[in-house]
Amino acid sequence: MPPPPSKNRGHVPAPRPPPGQPPRRRMASRDAAERAAFFARREAAAVLRRVLRGDASRRAAASIKSLVYSPSVRNKRATFALVCQTLKYLPILKEVLASTGVLTSKWKKQEELVYVTAYDILFGQETATSGSVEQLIMVHKDTIMAALEKMCLRRKVRSVEDLVSKKSTVKPKPRFLRVNTLRTSTNSVIEELNKIHKVDKDELVPDLLVLPPGTDLHNHHLVSDGKGKASCMVAVALCPEPGWKVRAILLDPSCSGSGISTERLDHLLPSHSRGNQDDASTSSRIRKLSAFQRKALSHALSFPSVERVVYSTCSIHQAENEDVVSSVLPLASSLGFELATPFPQWRRRGLPVFEGSEHLLRTDPEDGLEGFFISLFVRKAAADAVKPSNGGLGVSKQICKRRNGLMAFGSSRLSRMIMLCSTRGLSRR
Repeated sequence: MPPPPSKNRGHVPAPRPPPGQPPRRRMASRDAAERAAFFARREAAAVLRRVLRGDASRRAAASIKSLVYSPSVRNKRATFALVCQTLKYLPILKEVLASTGVLTSKWKKQEELVYVTAYDILFGQETATSGSVEQLIMVHKDTIMAALEKMCLRRKVRSVEDLVSKKSTVKPKPRFLRVNTLRTSTNSVIEELNKIHKVDKDELVPDLLVLPPGTDLHNHHLVSDGKGKASCMVAVALCPEPGWKVRAILLDPSCSGSGISTERLDHLLPSHSRGNQDDASTSSRIRKLSAFQRKALSHALSFPSVERVVYSTCSIHQAENEDVVSSVLPLASSLGFELATPFPQWRRRGLPVFEGSEHLLRTDPEDGLEGFFISLFVRKAAADAVKPSNGGLGVSKQICKRRNGLMAFGSSRLSRMIMLCSTRGLSRR
């Protein structure tokens, strides 16, 4: 007797995969991972191209992090890892791809993608099934690995990892958060963050919180982007009174960024070497920057109603810091300004290259901070009217907390004034 007809006549059971073949779900998952890797390599190659070209011309427009975290990059975490690791292995990759003849003129226009893919297949994902560059590396994989083994033997090291230059040993820094007291209170922020992290108050800067190194707050709803503790010190040094307009100027002009090279990951760039860093302070780029900085600072001091001017940079070079301040001192004096001492309890002061440099302030990676420079000009009449009440900052702590009168002196247009006010509860430092 034939079996009874199925009630669901339209249903056709899916065929089972042959023995030894992975289930479809596993295959789909693998395919999705390969597609994600395919696109991440191309995003990383685009970032790497901009980084290498900027580094070669000494005119890098943005840091590696800035380029990776731009809106155009979708898979930011994978792209960031690929860019950093490819840069770390780049000298080895260049040498081995050249010696094996893999990077021919045909692939020169895609050489950044070749480098990224070579790193990812040789030291990361290990396999790839799509993409012409992926196929190129897979076809020559055995030849490349043999060349790497010979390289290790010649240089008497055990593995490729031993070939990687230890360009920089970066000491982890604490994560700093500045509370915007116009939006929330410090205690409420501490209470919420204590649920997931250990939080301490900074002893020097009001409303600054200290979290363990490596704390990831990119997706936290309270946090917006920023820099570091030293950049918070700049605003506190200015300490404008509530309601001030063109009376307090914070001048943070374009600079070399040499003080935040670790945060910028500059130690991964091909140009980063001891010799290049020593020559940087006398380079034509630094001379052009310092000329602009002198012009900007002179312009800031010329506003008739201004009473306090902070000039700060994230540079470690004397040419951008002490030399700029020294060059404008005659003008500043003629306009009634004198150098004041921000954070007198801070031990690291300006380089002793002119009389009065002890009023200047520097921060350094040795302090667990970025390399920053701060100078404070105060008009003498205003300085005489204000008596220190919080350790020598020159204004009360209550006034320092209210920064809604703080004006930022733009570097692109000297006379353009922009209010510095956060729209969210915290700035990540």
